[in-house]
Amino acid sequence: MNNTALNNISYGLYVLTASENGKDNGCIINTLMQQTSSPLRVSVTVNKANLTCDMIANTGLFNVSMLDTTAPFELIKHFGFQSGRNAQKFEVPEVYGFKPYYADNGLIYLKEHTCAFLSCKVISQTDLGSHIMFMAEVTDGDTISKNPPMTYAYYHANVKPKPAQKPEDNTQSKKGWVCKICGYIYEGEELPKDYVCPICKHGAEDFEKING
Repeated sequence: MNNTALNNISYGLYVLTASENGKDNGCIINTLMQQTSSPLRVSVTVNKANLTCDMIANTGLFNVSMLDTTAPFELIKHFGFQSGRNAQKFEVPEVYGFKPYYADNGLIYLKEHTCAFLSCKVISQTDLGSHIMFMAEVTDGDTISKNPPMTYAYYHANVKPKPAQKPEDNTQSKKGWVCKICGYIYEGEELPKDYVCPICKHGAEDFEKING
């Protein structure tokens, strides 16, 4: 199968936020989907390696901030390329041009660089192996701006930095695999089929061989 066919599925980019034991956290996802309109329910699918996943599983609550096309790469990098297990993502809230706001459910959402937000209460969760899918009732939400929502395709074409070109040196270059999402390099001849990028948490299907 040619896995690049999956690249044509339309995705958005979202900041998923949760809180537990006094700690606020957030991560980048692209898996928000509306499931029904009456009752109004959505689903999100989150990698188990993310602290946000644990928080949602334990508390049953989350907010989703829908990024728009003004969102800079630094904001996406801040929430998507580091783990809340090792960082306090809201400790310096204005460093990347955003600050947290609290919805009625007590959880943070973003107003800067977002076009809307939703507050959600989990009604069920399904273990998908590497991820958990949370089905949730929408309890609140609002439109924030008229800017177009950021799609995954827009992010790759206009926001994500292009990789720097390095001089070729076949005698010293290392063989390995590069993550097409964040640029992380796995050094080794073979990439394990169940490998997960330690930076952006994408799986082996999002890696391509280098110096092949």
